[in-house]
Amino acid sequence: MQRKFFTFALLSLIFAGMAAQENKVADKWFNEDETAHIRIFKATNGKFYGKIEWLKEDPDRLDVNNPDENKQKEPLLGLMILEGFSYEAEKNQWNEGTIYDPDNGKTYDCYMWFDEDPDVLSIKGYVLGMKFIGRETKWKRVKE
Repeated sequence: MQRKFFTFALLSLIFAGMAAQENKVADKWFNEDETAHIRIFKATNGKFYGKIEWLKEDPDRLDVNNPDENKQKEPLLGLMILEGFSYEAEKNQWNEGTIYDPDNGKTYDCYMWFDEDPDVLSIKGYVLGMKFIGRETKWKRVKE
């Protein structure tokens, strides 16, 4: 009986640690230029998403570069720019998501990870499945 309890307790700690690692991306982040806050959250489907919550300048700015003309009149504030990320524990990365760049109206395949600093999120967007070609950015955790 004691052995079962120990095994259960050990497994509980392992799973709790994995969940903490998976969820550490869920927070509010400054983009690289510190002109926006993006809130990353875990949805009910278990995937991670991010939307713009604050803009330093022109909070009424519209998504004018969107290739869909119907969306060009939508505000950037509240816009979902990160979509569909799943956590991959083996690589310690959030993969299989997309990132939308409102500056050029393009959506890229994307993955995210942390290096040493848990307050700096590395994000890389790429095209055509070629992760070695793309653009990397670093976002800083918003301290409140």
